[in-house]
Amino acid sequence: MITSQMLKGMLEGCILQVISMEETYGYEISRKLNLYGFGEISEGTIYPLLLRLQKNGLISSVMKASENGPNRKYFNLTAKGEIELNSFKDNCKELFYAINQLFENDKGGQIL
Repeated sequence: MITSQMLKGMLEGCILQVISMEETYGYEISRKLNLYGFGEISEGTIYPLLLRLQKNGLISSVMKASENGPNRKYFNLTAKGEIELNSFKDNCKELFYAINQLFENDKGGQIL
């Protein structure tokens, strides 16, 4: 299980990735993250992040009718959001590379 502290710094970028795949709404984002192995992430965690991403111009939203109740707010990535997502992916690659280097070297030997 991924701890909330580990996930905290990564969640915004992961939400951007989910939104980049297709227009989606808050509950669906939470469900998709769960399916990818992030565990149960409450809507109470997701929605404040969505508001911040929208305030920062990384996502946009549109209200649409729902077949099962009230209208839903669907989110899309903006051009600024695409740039941010690409930067997030690059940073993750660097971080994962460094972590892998460290763990491959856990016997105490030198990396070089």
